[in-house]
Amino acid sequence: MPRATDLDNIAPDDPITPPSEPPAQNLLSPPSPHHKKKKKNISSPANNIREEIDKILYGAKNSFGSFQIKPLNFVFSEQEKDEQIILVMRQHWFTNVRWILFTLLMVIAPLFLVYVPILSFFPPRYQMVSVLFWYIITFAFAFEQFLSWYFNLYIITDERVIDIDFVNLLNKRFSDAKISFIQDVTSQISGFSQTMFNYGNILIQTAAEQTQFIFEKVPNPDIVTKVLQQLRQEEEQEAIEGRLR
Repeated sequence: MPRATDLDNIAPDDPITPPSEPPAQNLLSPPSPHHKKKKKNISSPANNIREEIDKILYGAKNSFGSFQIKPLNFVFSEQEKDEQIILVMRQHWFTNVRWILFTLLMVIAPLFLVYVPILSFFPPRYQMVSVLFWYIITFAFAFEQFLSWYFNLYIITDERVIDIDFVNLLNKRFSDAKISFIQDVTSQISGFSQTMFNYGNILIQTAAEQTQFIFEKVPNPDIVTKVLQQLRQEEEQEAIEGRLR
């Protein structure tokens, strides 16, 4: 058996240490900055479409509550879980001018009784009651017109188009169609007031049970049309990816 040549240099009590090895890398420690890999920003086509919708809506104007973009505090009873509201629309505020002016005329009409005494044959007490009754009718007319404007809603979500028709305090009509059923969208602006204030009608042809939806006299009809077209593209992309609800 061959003998080592350096046995004289090793003391009997000295421990023999194995050759040093490089320290093992801690798998839990973060990698060195020099070894970081750049991650690519991968965006799906559906996300790109939603970003395009946001860009389109950025140029829209909120017309005194007639055009609300993604309202935070708005819900409706038929809203589904995880359904996101894109737009809530009412008829343009300018459509209220006619009944507001008519209400003002009804308010000041009793003042002309001094010049046209059509109630002079009534006793004074009955004349006062007649004027009071006239103002009650005026208030009821104005209140009904306001409720009709406020509760007649057109809603666009990421899944549906919705038309809510207010009949009275006890009755309403609810109609909806999925975005995927939309076949054609057309906007129409006609007349001086619609051109000046940028409002008009939107005709939506669908393959649903209700074949046609008409959003009447809503603000920014061209923007609404573009949003619906983008939502249709999003639904088509989700169908390709197999992510339809």
